[in-house]
Amino acid sequence: MEEGKHTESLILNADEVIKSPGIPNDAPMIVKLKEQGTPVISEIEFAGRYTNAKMICITGSNGKTTTTSLIYHIFKKAGMNVGLAGNIGQSLAYQVAEYNYDYYVIELSSFQLDNMYKFHANIAVLMNITPDHLDRYDHQMQNYVDAKFRIIQNQTPDDAFIFWNDDPIIQRELHKYGIHGHYYPFAERKEEGTAAYVEQDKVYFTEPIAFNMEQEELALTGTHNLFNSMAAGISANLAGIRKECIREALGDFKGVEHRLEKVCRVRGVDYINDSKATNVNSCWYALQSMKTKTILILGGKDKGNDYNEIAGLVKEKCTGLIYMGLHNEKLHDFFDKFGLPVADVQSMKDAVNAAYRMARKGETVLLSPCCASFDLFKSYEDRGEQFKECVRNL
Repeated sequence: MEEGKHTESLILNADEVIKSPGIPNDAPMIVKLKEQGTPVISEIEFAGRYTNAKMICITGSNGKTTTTSLIYHIFKKAGMNVGLAGNIGQSLAYQVAEYNYDYYVIELSSFQLDNMYKFHANIAVLMNITPDHLDRYDHQMQNYVDAKFRIIQNQTPDDAFIFWNDDPIIQRELHKYGIHGHYYPFAERKEEGTAAYVEQDKVYFTEPIAFNMEQEELALTGTHNLFNSMAAGISANLAGIRKECIREALGDFKGVEHRLEKVCRVRGVDYINDSKATNVNSCWYALQSMKTKTILILGGKDKGNDYNEIAGLVKEKCTGLIYMGLHNEKLHDFFDKFGLPVADVQSMKDAVNAAYRMARKGETVLLSPCCASFDLFKSYEDRGEQFKECVRNL
């Protein structure tokens, strides 16, 4: 083991290399390994060889952390012997080595899926596909789509594939991948074959055990969270968890930090931390859920964003914009023509102070950046923590 440096000769001499998902496949060392035929795999692929536990795997451009956390919450509440891994929790390899779980609930990014080959998801959940990380996929949307669909590779007829039935990209691509698992689609309205849907303010789950619950009983609000709850409910239903337990868990889940997290109210203005919104579609969901006029803080490391998706909601809901980043030219070019008050800042303290000056009583200040955090912050968590600290210091 070697920390703090990489000795090229040692790495190139390896029989197999486990790559961190943050390292791109076109990094010079990875290219050399591939050229000499050395297998490069993900940590999930490696750990999966050493356990017979059932794998519930979740991916998607948005909602995967909340859905993963919600499934884990249901399983824990049901008394299942379950671990939480992937982009969340401890590494799968550590847990496989130290514990003996019967189930793992695993959040998988496209980067992790890129280097998974024989790994097998017993239950695969695909929440949605919208443009994200295109800078890592040669700005080719199809490359990103193919990465997401790797979650169903190696599935058998005994396995389950849960997906959002109304996602246009999923619908367009479904037929391409030779899917072997049983389909369990979810949708906002009842459609033929849907495993979960909404009708007259009730959420219906149809198989394997049919049950329903009032939509207002769900702990998480908003359309995006309705889909997260449906995907989680289907997963738990397939695992044989009692419907009473699923209902209760869907009703008392506390949510995920940095995802539409209410911080506090200051002089009649609500401050909401949605730092986990690292792409435009995620910000769209956040803006859609706003019930008041909103000051939006956005910006950071742009990943090839197209802001047209949120243009309508910004015009409808926002009374001011705060651009937070080292390079805000693209934001100015796109949003300044909307005629809203704007502020340019390069620290969280300045962003919060600008929002404080801009917001009126009854409005909301929303940090939902659309971008990665790496220009000014260590991570989206660091960005969210700084936001919460600055707000509480107002």
